[in-house]
This record gives sequence, C-alpha cells and structure tokens, in this order.
Amino acid sequence: MESGGNYSISDWDRPFTDLELEAIEAAFQSAATPGTTSSSSSSPIKRRRHLPTPNDDSLLVRRRLPGSINGAHSSSLLPCRNKQFFNPYHHPSYPAKLEMRYPAMAFKGQVLYSRTVAEVEKAAKELLKIVETRKREVDQVILGLDIEWRPIFRSGVPPRKVAVMQICGDPCHCYVMHIFHSGIPQSLRSLLEDPTSVKVGVGIASDAGKVYKDYNISMKALEDLSRLANQKFGGVPKMWSMASLTEKLICKQLPKPGKIRLGNWEADSLSIEQLQYAATDAFTSWYLYQSLKTLPDATDDRTEEIADRKKKKKELKKLGNVPNND
Repeated sequence: MESGGNYSISDWDRPFTDLELEAIEAAFQSAATPGTTSSSSSSPIKRRRHLPTPNDDSLLVRRRLPGSINGAHSSSLLPCRNKQFFNPYHHPSYPAKLEMRYPAMAFKGQVLYSRTVAEVEKAAKELLKIVETRKREVDQVILGLDIEWRPIFRSGVPPRKVAVMQICGDPCHCYVMHIFHSGIPQSLRSLLEDPTSVKVGVGIASDAGKVYKDYNISMKALEDLSRLANQKFGGVPKMWSMASLTEKLICKQLPKPGKIRLGNWEADSLSIEQLQYAATDAFTSWYLYQSLKTLPDATDDRTEEIADRKKKKKELKKLGNVPNND
C-alpha cells in the first residue's frame, strides 16, 4: 500500500460507529411510536405522532474527524456497515419505504485538463516525475485510471476510439487528458507501459485492451479492483461494479448521470461536469484500492470450499481426458 503523502479525508469518509448507528436507529424508532390518544375518550381528535424534523436534538449525531489516509490502520479506510433501510413513518398513512441514502462520492482536489499534444505531453511528464519521486518513498506507486469514449447508439457500427484518459495518484490532483485530440505522446506511452506503477480500476484489463486496440499501446502492471475485492471479502466471487463497490466499501454513492456518462467525449473541449465526472472515477479507483489493501485476505470456510471445489473440478477434467484402459 502506498503511504508516501499526508492526505486528509473529510469527516463523512469514515463509516458510522456502532454507537452512532444505535443512536440514529433509536431516534427513528422513538419517532415511529404512535402518540397516545387524548384523555377524553369522547373526543374524535387524536394527538398526532411526533415526526422527526431537522431541528430535533435526537438526530444531532456528530462524527469525529478521521485521521489521515496514511497507514494501513486508518479507520477511515475500513469497510462500512451494510446498507440499512429505515422508515420512521411506518404507518398505514405512510406506506412507502424510505431508503437511507449515502453521500455522493466526489473528487475535491485540482483537476488538470490537457487536450493538445504539448499539454498532454507536459501532464504525462509531471506524472512520471511524481511516480519517480514516490518510488523512493514507497514500495509501490498506485495510479487510479479510467477511460471514456463517445457511445454509439446504432447497431452494427464499430465503437469509437478512447477519447479521454484520466489518471489520479492522490486525493489532491487528477489529470484528465483529452487524447482524442492529442493522441498518446511519448511520455504518456512511457507512463502506461511502466511496469513499476500499478494502474488500478474496475475492469482495468478491458480498458487496457481497448487502449491497445485504439492506440497500439500495451499497458503494464494492472490490478482489477473487482478481483481484489473478492479476495478480501471472500464468499462467492462477484462481478463488482465501481458503484456497487463504492457503496459496499466506503458507504458512498458514485454518481453516474446518463447525460454525462453517455455524452459527447469527443467535444472540442470538455465541460466542467465532464471533467468532474472523469476525475471522480479515477480518484474513486485510487481510493478503493487504498481501502481494500488495508483489509486482510478472506480465510473463511466458504472461500476454502470454493477453492477446493475448483481444484476437484480441474482434477476431474484431467481424468476425463485420460483414455479408459479397463
């Protein structure tokens, strides 16, 4: 795990503690208890139940600021509790089920946008310099990486080339490179082919395959976050999306508005919304990796059972290929 810089994380990056969750649930349960009727039995008017409002003292649950993202023991990087649902208005008059929503994941550092050959070359050189500096401080340099391209909505039409590549190596800076206009200059090629800087993301191998197809560049040192998550969580392996992994691990929602995700990434210049979207994706990949690396590998019985099952399946397959000499 990389731990070379002092990076602070805002207070809502840390999951609720058990005490805080119990206080919130107690407040909801108290609010959901129907009020008593009036002392006069002949009166048709019943006292309304008290519903929680933003001003209720019972809901003023605060969190302490976490420490730094540095170190493998930072509490802000531990996985959050599973998503819980509360309906404080549980009553025939309020049949709808209310869902506790997580705060949105967002990159709050500096977005460095480049679109010409000279600008992208300069940005890549800066990243290479950062990587070389960190190599002297940490065992492994981690880069969150993601790509975007313009979607095609007609069948039979080949997909468009990768238009945007975003790379993030810390919570403070994210490089968004508009390679549709610049192509991939030599410094960026060197960074992508560098085997000592690990590029992380969900489905990173697929992204690397597309970059190779579109630009004939073979990305080195890839780490898939979905595979790493299965290694840490154990149980039946899942195909994690970045959004689902963000909710599971750090109790955040990863915004994926269709008008941006499916927008024109080949535009002459990217909008502020597109830049923020791209930077957040790369930062989230970097952050999820830091979080996952703090967790021990799963060693539960189900994981061992799955491994044994796979081993037996391979053995049976080999036996099936041996001719029967009986």
